[in-house]
Amino acid sequence: MGRFIVTIARGYGSGGRTIATKLAQELGVPCYDKELLRLASSQSGINELLFAKADEKLKNSLLFQIAKAVYTKDILPPDSDSEDRSDDVISNDRLFAHQEKVLKGLAEKGSFVVLGRCADYVLRDYPNLVRVFIHAPFEDCVAAEAKHSSLTLEEIKKYIRAVDKRRAEYYEHYTGRLWNDALNYDLCLNTSAIGRENCVGLIKEYLKKRLGTIE
Repeated sequence: MGRFIVTIARGYGSGGRTIATKLAQELGVPCYDKELLRLASSQSGINELLFAKADEKLKNSLLFQIAKAVYTKDILPPDSDSEDRSDDVISNDRLFAHQEKVLKGLAEKGSFVVLGRCADYVLRDYPNLVRVFIHAPFEDCVAAEAKHSSLTLEEIKKYIRAVDKRRAEYYEHYTGRLWNDALNYDLCLNTSAIGRENCVGLIKEYLKKRLGTIE
């Protein structure tokens, strides 16, 4: 099978991150999430001292090489040269534009799995793109989060609603589409119905059927 990209959008608490990580491991490809992309975007070419805060392996990765290669001086305002950068600075439209370039650069180099960042839309014109949406009933997402959270059930419910609302608004802002619209994806998988492990297997099976044998 040739080069491929799997994008994974997910509802909070549905297990999307676990699925993405496991899928990437089984396929033997990198898994990029929003933290890695933000890290690459906020550090590449802006302040070399910030690289000291990153893992050596990560600094030498393809992600950082591409992030540095596509960096332009207008990604952050000229007065943003301190090491302390607030979220409103590193998550604005200029940062999204940089992350878009990073994703496209990665797509030219090899296969990978990526979480969020509107990657299904950003990479829509690339061949061998598989777009996945992971979801689960709200109460199941709450129960899953309650297993490892010190928050009350009401606090968890409020938090999940807030995160999903933010993701939906972010997606619609940059794509003009609805985040949870099945038409945007090749696969929509309910983790409560089939389990997270089976979701990984189904995505791999879809890749085989569509693109050929996976080594």
